[in-house]
Amino acid sequence: MKDSLCTGVGGTRRVVVDRMRAIDFMGEVLRVYATPWMVSDMEYTCRDMIFHHLDEGEDSVGVYVEIEHLAPTPLGDWVDIATTITAIDERRVTLSFEIRDAAEIVGRGNHTRFVVDTATAERRLREKIALLRQSP
Repeated sequence: MKDSLCTGVGGTRRVVVDRMRAIDFMGEVLRVYATPWMVSDMEYTCRDMIFHHLDEGEDSVGVYVEIEHLAPTPLGDWVDIATTITAIDERRVTLSFEIRDAAEIVGRGNHTRFVVDTATAERRLREKIALLRQSP
């Protein structure tokens, strides 16, 4: 990890609520930003922001999400996802986030990521896959 990864560092990403990101189970009129997509968009926003502060061969994985989905955002509108690093404990990075559309805050919460060495993560995953394939 680079020294630039520190508390207070943040970033923002704008996402358009397209059909893929919207619920469909309440009919066309109520097609709004889906909570699982809100979580995914937030997680990728946090990951991409942290990634610029990591050394070659490092990345981060999500380990905790706490989210409140406060208001609907209609299909076709946009949301801005603002993230800020609030704590760093060795390789554990905690962030707060706020998600706004043009009218109001629609989501907020906290997200924790763990910085990993990608080669080590790959080796451990291959070992687990091999172990699982040996099981009956």
